[in-house]
Amino acid sequence: MNKNWLNNAGPGTLVAAAFIGPGTVTLCTLAGVNFGFNLLWAMVLSILATIILQEMAARLGIISQKGLSEIISSEIHNPIINRLMMLLILSAIVVGNASYEAGNISGGILGLQTIVGEQKIHLVGYSINLLSIVIGVIAFGLLYIGNYKFLEKVLVGLVLVMSISFLITAFLTKPDIIGIIKGAFIPSAPEGSLLTIIGLIGTTVVPYNLFLHASLVKEKWSNQNDLKAVQKDTIVSIVLGGLVSMAIIISASSIEKGDISNASDLAKSLAPLYGNFASYFLGIGLFAAGITSAITAPLAAAYVVRGCFGWKTGMKTIQFRSVWVFILLLGVVFSSLEIKPIEIIKFAQVSNGILLPVIAGVLLWVANKKSVLGNFVNSKTQNILGIIILLTTIFLGIRGLNKVFEFIIL
Repeated sequence: MNKNWLNNAGPGTLVAAAFIGPGTVTLCTLAGVNFGFNLLWAMVLSILATIILQEMAARLGIISQKGLSEIISSEIHNPIINRLMMLLILSAIVVGNASYEAGNISGGILGLQTIVGEQKIHLVGYSINLLSIVIGVIAFGLLYIGNYKFLEKVLVGLVLVMSISFLITAFLTKPDIIGIIKGAFIPSAPEGSLLTIIGLIGTTVVPYNLFLHASLVKEKWSNQNDLKAVQKDTIVSIVLGGLVSMAIIISASSIEKGDISNASDLAKSLAPLYGNFASYFLGIGLFAAGITSAITAPLAAAYVVRGCFGWKTGMKTIQFRSVWVFILLLGVVFSSLEIKPIEIIKFAQVSNGILLPVIAGVLLWVANKKSVLGNFVNSKTQNILGIIILLTTIFLGIRGLNKVFEFIIL
């Protein structure tokens, strides 16, 4: 059974790799340090919501054999709404992934630094981080090969390394099992935890993964008879991703509140308590999280652009490669020079805050169209759950925009 899952593993695992980026790792670290096991339930709900939405996106991809942006473009017939939607998608996914790419690479750097230390050179008045270039070269090489099956195997391997690393780290901290069960299944919101709860959900249910998943399933499968394999891959992979996020929260829960702002600080704090093994495993996990996100973010952007412009081309074409090269290059430059494009990131946050509820709503609408899915449209249960998630994403979008603009409404 395990061997069978490994043979079918792929798109779902890549989605898990994408949402467990450095931002998720950092947020889970802070959730554990500040609130212990109390917010584990938020991750459980996040994973359930992610499974429901990603299953819809994957089903659309395998049945229609189109990417999500292609389906949206073809199903919205009003030209004004169509162009506005394409503009929003391009802004949120392409600009967003470009601005977040530096963070993905920087996360991988933090993981490597835990193991090999800082590697910087000073050139023409700038301090350049060599590890950023190393990660950029690795990501470039894997993407340039342009072979989905090869890329899938590499990313599945990295996700397994990441999963084992974080799970072992959590095990080494000897957590209270009863406390974990209570935290996972009894919701609580300690004082000051609301934004962290919203953040945990927001970093797990992400718009670009819906586009990535719909595009990737048709790279691996082309027959509607494979739908069960797609669904199994989605559920197993995302649950595994959720366990990784929970393992990070559990590991961080063993540390007293202090000067901890990211997973690298957590690794340093774990070393004197649980030995260097704990910090090394955490460093390896953080490196894997950073590099997988550094690969999937440019890849997702390339698929989105291809769908928006109707390119009928593969992964090795100049158009497709030019998109991911541009995003990867920006990430390497910003991270190696330690530049934080604050205004671009704010714009990306605004775009994503608007896009997630819009795409969740459109996805729910399209998943009920027989002209697209035939007999594979949503069931009543899927629609009820989808509506609940849609309302939640609207709430998250409003809170996210409030945070960006520093307004307080609730």
